[in-house]
Amino acid sequence: MSSRRKRRKLKAEINVVPYIDVMLVLLIIFMVTAPLLNLGVDIELPQSNAKPVEQMKDPVVIVIDADGNYFLTLEGVPKESISADALVAKVSAFVRNNPQVPVLVAGDQQVGYGAVYQVMVLLQQAGVAKVGLMSKPVEDSARKRP
Repeated sequence: MSSRRKRRKLKAEINVVPYIDVMLVLLIIFMVTAPLLNLGVDIELPQSNAKPVEQMKDPVVIVIDADGNYFLTLEGVPKESISADALVAKVSAFVRNNPQVPVLVAGDQQVGYGAVYQVMVLLQQAGVAKVGLMSKPVEDSARKRP
């Protein structure tokens, strides 16, 4: 009778297949949700201790003052007040003739992000591929803060 009843030997192995399935599902969930997370960061602009960019040509500079007025500085031409439509036309013509010229936007510290963004949209309409943002260097007293 003992031959009829064979005792099963206990397995000392861990079945990891369910754990792998759960891990893959969690991986997919995190991969899908990670790009959707928008975390805000408090920043203070426009000061920076970035090194100046070496440039071969004088840049095209668009300045936005605290009242939201636009000023354009082209190579060899003094700063002039300009409207949005005239800005697009002049920058478009200048960039077509000089495609490698750097284009920079300088916004007053009191100007909102929306005004700077609007200038960048106008520059995109003018056919500018790359736009840089200008800032002033951090003062020595601000650098020493911990």
